[in-house]
Amino acid sequence: MAISRWTAAPARAASPRRRGAVLERAILDAALEQLSTVGWNALTMEGVAAGAQTGKAAVYRRWPSKEDLVAGALQAGLPRFEEAPDLGGVREDLLALCRQARDAMYSRPGLALRAVIHECDPAQAARFHGVIFDGVVEPVVKLLREVITRGIERGEVRPDADNGYVLDAIPAMMMYRSKVCGSEWSDAEVEEMIDLLVLPLLRPGGA
Repeated sequence: MAISRWTAAPARAASPRRRGAVLERAILDAALEQLSTVGWNALTMEGVAAGAQTGKAAVYRRWPSKEDLVAGALQAGLPRFEEAPDLGGVREDLLALCRQARDAMYSRPGLALRAVIHECDPAQAARFHGVIFDGVVEPVVKLLREVITRGIERGEVRPDADNGYVLDAIPAMMMYRSKVCGSEWSDAEVEEMIDLLVLPLLRPGGA
């Protein structure tokens, strides 16, 4: 009996099905990608599902609404501000911290957050105030306080500089210049802000 020379091609291995944390991470990454490219208004649950290469039922099962999904993506993706720079001087510490904050603002999660802030209506934006405060504002202010406290201990900073007005100055200026003036905060702009605005507020005698 003749032996056939034809053999079947080996079956292509099926892609492993993603589950649990791996699938959730893919969905959250896809949500951040859509936010940073098409913005809040154009983001859809279907588009996120397509970007994550999953079905939209898998998205809705975990996040019942667009607002829930975006809040989860921001909470998971925003950079962590965990340790204040300690470079030996208040100016160097402030520069390092401000550059870290600047880099976070222009990271993919940061761009996604800005899309939410710029495009949401007031009712929708209220959903994200806690995410913004807990994930960005409060950690940055906490590290600023550490930098200023060390400066006070070294005699570089006046003792009464550890107050809410001074601590708000840097985040407020960076957000205002970024949102209203379109500043991208180059290293030179960060240095100017520290030298012309912040250090005069901190120095003994205000000079």
